[in-house]
Amino acid sequence: MFERGLDPDKRSQLGAHYTDRDKIMAIVEPVIVRPLLAEWAVEKEKIAAAIAREDKVAPVGRRRRSAPGRISASQRLLSGFLKRLQDFTVLDPACGSGNFLYLALHALKDIEHRVNLEAESMGLERSFPAVGPANVRGIEINAYAAELARVSVWIGDIQWMRRNGFRESRDPILKPLETIECRDAILGPDGGEPDWPNADVVIGNPPFLGGKLLIGGLGEDYVSGMFAAWKGRVPPEADLVCYWLVKAGEQIGEGKAKRVGLVATNSIRGGANRRALQAATAGHPVFDAWSDEPWVIDGAAVRVSLVCFSGTDDEYRPETRLDGKPADEIHADLTAKRGGAGIDLTGARRVPANGGVAFMGDTKSGAFDVSGDLAREWLRLPANPNGRLNSDVLRPWVNGMDLTRRPAGKWIVDFGWDMSEAEAALYEAPFGHVKECVWPSRRRNRASAVRKFWWRHERPRPEMWKTLNGLSRYIVTPTVAKHRLFDWLEAGICPDHQLIVIARDDDVTFGILHSRFHETWSLRLGTWLGKGNDPRYTPTTTFETFPFPDGLSPDVSAADYADDPRAVAIAEAARRLVELRDRWLNPPEWVDWVDEPVPGYPKRPVARDEAAAKELKDRTLTALYNARPQWLADAHAGLDAAVANAYGWDVGISEDAALCEFLKRNLSRGPTDRTG
Repeated sequence: MFERGLDPDKRSQLGAHYTDRDKIMAIVEPVIVRPLLAEWAVEKEKIAAAIAREDKVAPVGRRRRSAPGRISASQRLLSGFLKRLQDFTVLDPACGSGNFLYLALHALKDIEHRVNLEAESMGLERSFPAVGPANVRGIEINAYAAELARVSVWIGDIQWMRRNGFRESRDPILKPLETIECRDAILGPDGGEPDWPNADVVIGNPPFLGGKLLIGGLGEDYVSGMFAAWKGRVPPEADLVCYWLVKAGEQIGEGKAKRVGLVATNSIRGGANRRALQAATAGHPVFDAWSDEPWVIDGAAVRVSLVCFSGTDDEYRPETRLDGKPADEIHADLTAKRGGAGIDLTGARRVPANGGVAFMGDTKSGAFDVSGDLAREWLRLPANPNGRLNSDVLRPWVNGMDLTRRPAGKWIVDFGWDMSEAEAALYEAPFGHVKECVWPSRRRNRASAVRKFWWRHERPRPEMWKTLNGLSRYIVTPTVAKHRLFDWLEAGICPDHQLIVIARDDDVTFGILHSRFHETWSLRLGTWLGKGNDPRYTPTTTFETFPFPDGLSPDVSAADYADDPRAVAIAEAARRLVELRDRWLNPPEWVDWVDEPVPGYPKRPVARDEAAAKELKDRTLTALYNARPQWLADAHAGLDAAVANAYGWDVGISEDAALCEFLKRNLSRGPTDRTG
C-alpha cells in the first residue's frame, strides 16, 4: 500500500521500500526484546524476594495486606517496571509507512502482557495495558508516508488489543499521533542539522542511495547543503544511510539513546561507508549484526547488513552475535573475533611503496566507443586535413566484461586530456561521430567542465597514462567480479573505469597479485557490490594497503630483483598460469591472430569458422574459474607455493595466520593515515 502510493521515481530517490518482518525482527529482537526481558528477569527476582519477605510476616494461610493507602514492596516494584515499559520510547528516523514502529509496538505490548501475566501468577495485581502508540516516534520526509505510518501504528494497537482480549480505544478509534513527524531527518530547512527526539532506542531502515547517486537522486543543491552540514563527520563519498548511522551514534554519545539497530546495504563494510560506521560505533560497540543478508526490492535481489550497537554502559546489552553465532567482538567491517581467532583489519594503512601504481581506468561518460569494424574503416582512411591519421585518436577499448567474458572488440575515440576542440575536429570521421553521439547528452550535463570539454572523456586519467608510458603491457583486474582475476593488456589499449590498472609489466608483480594470499587480503579489505554481492577491488583499500614481500614491492624496479630466486620462481609460475589459461581461452586450432589495418596495435583473435566461433562463446575466464579444472588448480597451487616462499611461510598457512602476518607488515610499513 505504501509503495504503490508513491511515484516510482520518487520512491527510488527516497529509497522507500517495504521491509519484511524477518529483517525488522532481526533488529527489534536484540535492540528491544532481549534487553527488556533481561531487565525484567532482574526485576522479577527482586519482586520474588520481596514477596518472600512479605509472606514471612503475613498471617498463616494468606499474604499480609498492606495498610490502607500503602502499596506492598512487591507491587511497587512491579508498578515501577510497568512504568518503565510505559515510558519506553522507540524512534525510527526514516519510518516510511511505519513497519518498524508497528512491529516494535507489538513487541513492547507483548512484553508488557507477559510481565502482567507472570506477576499475576506470583499473586500480584494485574494492570490494564498502558503501552500504546505514544511509545513510538518517527521522522518521515514524505507526507503521505508519515500519515500512513500514523494510521499503521493505530491499527497495530487495535489489532493487538483485540487479539489479546482487550477492548480497543474508541471515540474516536484513531487519534492524532504527533510523535510521528513529517520532516527531513538529516537536513533542516535552515540548512543545518535537525534534532532528533530523545528515545530509548533508534531503529529503522534508512534510504538506500549510493554515494555516486546522491546528486542524481537528491539534487545538487540539497547534496551541497548536506555535505556542508555534515562536513568532517560523514565522508562525502559515503552512501546516504551513513548519515543516519553517524547521527544515531551521536545520540548514544549524548545520552539521547541507549541502543541502535539499523539496516544498511552490505557496502557499509568497506571504504568510506566503513569509515562512517567506525565513527558511529566509536565507543559504542556493535553487539549484534548480520553482515550480508538477501533483500528484495522490486523483484531485484540486493544484499544488506543489519547493525546493532549501544553504549558501553548498557548493562542489558545482549551477548555479542554475528550472523546468529556468538562472537567475542564484532569489527567495523562486520567480521568477528571468536575464541581468539579473527583479525581486525580495519586499521590497515596505505603502504607508501604501493603509491602511484594502481589506477581506476578511463571514464568516458558518453558514446565514444565504436565497433571494431567501424574503427578499422576509419583507420584505412587517408590522412586528415592536418596530415595526421585517425590512428592518433583511436584505441582498442576493454572493459570489465571483456575480461571476464569474451572480448566485444570495441574501440574508442580518445582525444586525450588537453586537445582543443579545433584540433579534435581535424580528425574528421571520429570527431563527427563524437559530435553526433556524445554532444547531445553532454550539453545537458550538470558539470560545467563536462559540458565545456564535451569531445574529451570525462576522466581520461592522464596520471595513469603517464605512468604506463614506456611499458609494453600492464596488469588489469575487474573492479567488480565474481572471481578476483588478473590479466595482461598490451600498451595502447584503453582500459575502462570498470578495470583497475596496475602499472607494472613484470611477471613477479602479476604472480603475487594473483596468489591466494593477495586474493584473501583483497576480499577482506575491499567492498562488496550490493546487488550481485560480488567483491569490489579498489586502488586504495585493496592494492595500496597490501604488503608485498620484502624487496619485491612496486617501488622496486623489476630489473633489481631479476636474479632473486624468489622472484624467478614466482615469475615462472605466473607465466605458466597465463600460458595455460590463454591457450584454453583461444585454442590455436580454433583461432587465428590477425593484424590491424595499420601497425602499432596488438593482434586480435578471430575464430577460424562458425563452428569455432560457437565453441569460443563458452570459453571465458569466469566459466574457467567456475569450473576450476585440475590443471588450473595445479597452476595456482604452484604460484601460491612460490609466493608463500617469498614471504618465508609454509604454503599451507591458514588464511587467518596469513592475514595476521600481513597486518603486522602493513602497520610496520604504513604511515599514520588509515584507509577506512
